[in-house]
Amino acid sequence: MTDHHEVPLDHLVINVQRRDDPVSLVTEADAFAASLTYGKIVVRGPLFGIAEQRRGERPRWRLLTDMDTGYPQDARDELNSYLWFKAKDETDDPRQRRILLDAVARLETEPLNELTVGDTRYRVVRADEFARTGEGRLEPPRPTDVDSEGWDPGVRTPSTTKGFVIDHAAAVGLTEGLDRMDLLPLVYTSERFPADVLADSQRALRTHPGLVLLPVAFRVMERKEQSWSMASIQHPTPQDARRSLAQYLKTVLPLTGEVDEQEAAVYARAAEAFTRRVRPNELEVRGRCFEIARIERMMRVGPTGPEGPRRSDIDIQEPMQIHPSMDEWGNVSYSS
Repeated sequence: MTDHHEVPLDHLVINVQRRDDPVSLVTEADAFAASLTYGKIVVRGPLFGIAEQRRGERPRWRLLTDMDTGYPQDARDELNSYLWFKAKDETDDPRQRRILLDAVARLETEPLNELTVGDTRYRVVRADEFARTGEGRLEPPRPTDVDSEGWDPGVRTPSTTKGFVIDHAAAVGLTEGLDRMDLLPLVYTSERFPADVLADSQRALRTHPGLVLLPVAFRVMERKEQSWSMASIQHPTPQDARRSLAQYLKTVLPLTGEVDEQEAAVYARAAEAFTRRVRPNELEVRGRCFEIARIERMMRVGPTGPEGPRRSDIDIQEPMQIHPSMDEWGNVSYSS
């Protein structure tokens, strides 16, 4: 008789494998070089999304969203919509549609962080967004980061986060393995955080001792005097972020009323000059500095899977009805 596990628990295993193919070797070298220049970490705060665990896929979970909402209720609303459209478009079985609609009804009135519908479990999951800094700036895209092409604002690269499998024991390269080891003990320490936030951060080390890194993302950030502010949503490639910056300066900013016609023309010319450069990552105009920043997200994992919202996470929104009523036959009622 033994009191230890013969097979290591997945949420405690970091499986590092040596990869000798040329692409992996260049990527590893690129990551190592970046770590020398951008050695500090700035944690922005939590992000929330939805993960599903289907029968036969346990203990792994799969992300259904981009992990780019700032509050748990935003993620619950995403799940509400996901299940409503699943009921509307993905089944002709009245019984199956009723099961889905009953789940939607609960999400309209209850702040649920986990819900089982049929043979699938859904969970509101949490990750911390962070960036690496050095030499007074945020880390820009790396040469080996996957990028896209062109400046057409209508072009959107498919998400690299939706569909990501949260598998703590999946094989990773040496650099990612070392990154995860370094990040495992990371907790909030800044005095700007309330005491309950600091306590929950410490508690998570015990309840969710594992950690996975989500696919890298990119944001437009505006550099302030002693900080940075977000100027875009997350994007899957640097070029998607560059396109959003050019579109914002040329089209969106003039509509905000923040600039007059003359200043709008200055911003538009700066955006045009930006688009003529090869993979630009910085733009200065009218005393403002915009940067394309490389954004990372870490998700803590415990014995039952990815971490959900913490008690101290801001969660003041209320559940509500988002979509029209529907019956089990698929009839949608738009009446109030």
